[in-house]
Amino acid sequence: MRTPQPLDHPFGVMRAPRELIFGDGHRAVLGEVVAPLGRKALVCTDRRFAASAAMDGMRANLAEKGIEARVFDGTLAELPSDSIHACVEQCRGFAPDMVIGVGGGSCMDMAKLVALLLTHGGPLERYYGEFKVPGPVLPVIALPTTAGTGSEVTPVAVLADSARDLKVGISSPWLIPYAAICDPELTHTCPPALTALSGADALTHAIEAFTAIRHPADPLIAHQRVFVGRNVFSDHHALEAIRAIFGYLERAVAEPGDAQARSQLMYGSVCAGLAFGAAGTAAAHAIQYPVGALTHTPHGLGVAALLPYVMRFNASACEAELARIGATIGVAGSPQARAHAAIERTQALCASIGIPRTLADLGLRRDQLDWVAEQSMLAARLINNNPRPLTLDHVKTLVRDAFEGVATDTRALA
Repeated sequence: MRTPQPLDHPFGVMRAPRELIFGDGHRAVLGEVVAPLGRKALVCTDRRFAASAAMDGMRANLAEKGIEARVFDGTLAELPSDSIHACVEQCRGFAPDMVIGVGGGSCMDMAKLVALLLTHGGPLERYYGEFKVPGPVLPVIALPTTAGTGSEVTPVAVLADSARDLKVGISSPWLIPYAAICDPELTHTCPPALTALSGADALTHAIEAFTAIRHPADPLIAHQRVFVGRNVFSDHHALEAIRAIFGYLERAVAEPGDAQARSQLMYGSVCAGLAFGAAGTAAAHAIQYPVGALTHTPHGLGVAALLPYVMRFNASACEAELARIGATIGVAGSPQARAHAAIERTQALCASIGIPRTLADLGLRRDQLDWVAEQSMLAARLINNNPRPLTLDHVKTLVRDAFEGVATDTRALA
């Protein structure tokens, strides 16, 4: 295999927390990290984790540093906007100096959005989109308990708009957590099904970041776009994520107590977050939002079910990138062979951990396909980040293929 040559003019953007701490048992540093920020901490989590021994240990750790903690345990999956407002109203009088998000992506996004509202006020919808947050928010400290969303290192928070019945995003560098403490031990109690969909979500982040469009290296691009497309930093982190997730996701699902698999999977998730936090994601995410709204299925299941179809559609525009993915997961041969194998092995990995093969398996109906395609096109940031230009007809084809389980010849659609 020919060694990839460096770009003549490298361009890179990296967005990350001020401090990123990774390792088994490293949640014990929480008090040290937050002590300089004040004396009152709001902790956003869910009921399961709030009642855990790990949460007791964190509260004790904070107390040792003289920090008063108030725990909000009402975070719900997919983060309905009503629950965010409920947290703000319950905790406004507490006047926290910082917000700690402990849990999966919804808990960490809850912390980001509560910090935003406590700092700048509502309504939330005025921040939808990119660069709408006017300035710094209360410091957020993120501790993930799943290996998937990468929210602990990204500039985006996703919520379910209760009025629109759709998921929407708020993207701003001001939402990047002040610190991320990534302790793989916190994922050891994550059940196999959640481990699978979280890991598949992270894999989708990495692959979509690595195959995203590459924009011209305009010096102002990082201040005009939150997500700037592929660049040298995102490529590095995306390939690290792909290597780790392909190597250890099946093991982590099959053997939940495998500490090495858990550690490598969380490492992959963090790397994927660092990759897409700058590069962005693309068509699989654009299509999943309306699919999720109709089927009420988890985000990770939807994007992973769509991923092989999106990869096939995009292959004519990013064969070299898919070939590098193939090489990263151990495939030899010509670039075309490696690219093809990358798609097939991605689909096989998803199948091996129980990801649905089609959108029909997620519960989508045939009479909903056109609506899904039309709504997908409204996610302009994601559609425009796709390596192959997307028209409504293209998205309709993609959605139909993913519904029927058909592998379309991408070149025939050019």
